[in-house]
Amino acid sequence: MLSGTLQTMNNMSHIEILEGKKIYFASDNHLGAPDAKSSKPREKKFVAWLDEIKEDAAAIFLLGDLFDFWFEYKTVIPKGFTRTLGKLAEIADSGIPIHYFVGNHDLWMNGYFEEELGIPVYHKPQEFKLGSKLFFIGHGDGLGPGDKGYKRMKKVFISPFFKWLFRWGHPDIGMRIAQYFSVKNKMISGDDDATFLGEDNEWLVQYSRKKLNENHRDFFVFGHRHLPLEIQLNESSKYINLGDWIQYYTYGEYDGNNFTLKTY
Repeated sequence: MLSGTLQTMNNMSHIEILEGKKIYFASDNHLGAPDAKSSKPREKKFVAWLDEIKEDAAAIFLLGDLFDFWFEYKTVIPKGFTRTLGKLAEIADSGIPIHYFVGNHDLWMNGYFEEELGIPVYHKPQEFKLGSKLFFIGHGDGLGPGDKGYKRMKKVFISPFFKWLFRWGHPDIGMRIAQYFSVKNKMISGDDDATFLGEDNEWLVQYSRKKLNENHRDFFVFGHRHLPLEIQLNESSKYINLGDWIQYYTYGEYDGNNFTLKTY
């Protein structure tokens, strides 16, 4: 079996990891923020990282908010991000599987990545068996206790009526409004997401511990918090937050035995 080959076993996707191969994780690039010109150096850095890891990648997991705003109209997608989209297409075409989890800034993906890039997109957390370990993977927004205001807002954003209403506006107007709220509105942008709350108060840690009561998982891997975190949940299970590509430039690397947070 080729490294990176995806199988489905008992409703769980399984990826084998051959010797010398690794699985990579990244999250929260927020390309386009605060504006296209400012984010271009970060985009080039991310593309350089993709260029490096493709040499030994068995698979790549992108855990959301790659863009600071993304909305797919029926025949239109946001302008820009050509380097990133081209590199992802190149890697996917080479046979390396890429898995994308939508975040709270790119909720509105609706077929473009699947049809044009060959990249599956997930709107909810998923379980994978990577090598011999069980992974629970997602962006992380709206999970765990609290954050009721955002959870109500998310229900509005993902409602078919809201998306239908938004599509009726001219894309130039829609993108301008969305960028304003994405960058300026702290309820959406979430500066608080970059503050460590303490291990007992981290709501994704609480969520992971609750899920552990249902079934064992070796790793819980999330983004959204913009903080590189590694927290031991019990003797055999760990919570990982990937950080971001704005301040930390951190990513996850899993070789079949060890999961390591690294800085690019």
